[in-house]
Amino acid sequence: MPSVLSRFDRRRTLQGGAAVTVVLGLLLWWVLPLGESSPTGSLTFSTGVRNGVYQRYGERLEGALAKDMPEVSIQLQTSEGSQQNIERVATGKADFTIATADAVATFMQNGRPGAQRLRACARLYDDYVQLVVPRDSDVQTVADLRGKRVGVGQPGSGVRLVADRLMSAADLDPAKSITPVPVGIDTMPTRLANGTLDAFFWSGGLPTNAVQELSERLPIRLVPLEDPLIARLQAVGGSTRYYRSAVMPADAYLNAQQGQAVPTVAVANLLVTTDRTDPAMTEAFTRTVIDSRDRIGREVHSAQVVDLRTAIYTDPLPLHEGAARYYRSVKP
Repeated sequence: MPSVLSRFDRRRTLQGGAAVTVVLGLLLWWVLPLGESSPTGSLTFSTGVRNGVYQRYGERLEGALAKDMPEVSIQLQTSEGSQQNIERVATGKADFTIATADAVATFMQNGRPGAQRLRACARLYDDYVQLVVPRDSDVQTVADLRGKRVGVGQPGSGVRLVADRLMSAADLDPAKSITPVPVGIDTMPTRLANGTLDAFFWSGGLPTNAVQELSERLPIRLVPLEDPLIARLQAVGGSTRYYRSAVMPADAYLNAQQGQAVPTVAVANLLVTTDRTDPAMTEAFTRTVIDSRDRIGREVHSAQVVDLRTAIYTDPLPLHEGAARYYRSVKP
């Protein structure tokens, strides 16, 4: 018959084991909260043209997502830009994308397929419209583009949308008053440098590497976009209300601006998905976007301005359920 002492030792051992189990359980709860698990599956992220900010941001975000969601397979798709991005997500060809608020609003106003299913995860950073010309060009305003060969962006891009609207506001017919060249930021700088373009429009975060690199090998300048042109642009109504007056800081492109701030038009970028996307996936994706801001911002300057305090302002889209859940979880 076991002694009283041995029975006491066994009881003490069992109690000690139970205590260790409780402690381990609490540690696991702290590291992996109950009810939450890492998403699984796959997702497609539609970005933008090569050398553009969307693509560079997407490439770096892909790395952060792979670390935070190791069980998710991530595929990046290059695109012509905002308009094509929205069409892809709305019709299920992509799961997440970045697009400008004016492109989103235009897609919705036109009643395009899938428009009502669009949801936002975050407001990211602003795009700035940049009208780039050689430094010795006689183009001083948008109206001076008449008769010029102008890079206007690809048909599915956000820059094409705003460039056409700016030229219309300046009493130019985008199809007839200029020679429109439908190319993107991946080729526009080279065409300006070799003389096959007289000017090009670009809409992107500051600074855009392709414009920065062009300014380092060719004397260029940025044409001011200011009132009354902007007032006429906004007066159209509808999706043009998402354009606002802004100023490119004097140090955005040191060589091109030569110490001068340049007035222009800005529009917000949104991280977009649809109500088809799993809430857990969307919550995790949104968390990574916010948490990776500083890390990505060291390489893609625009990402530095992604801000938790303004990320929820995603007009014209409502927040996705999963994104809203993330913001509630981090609310002070």
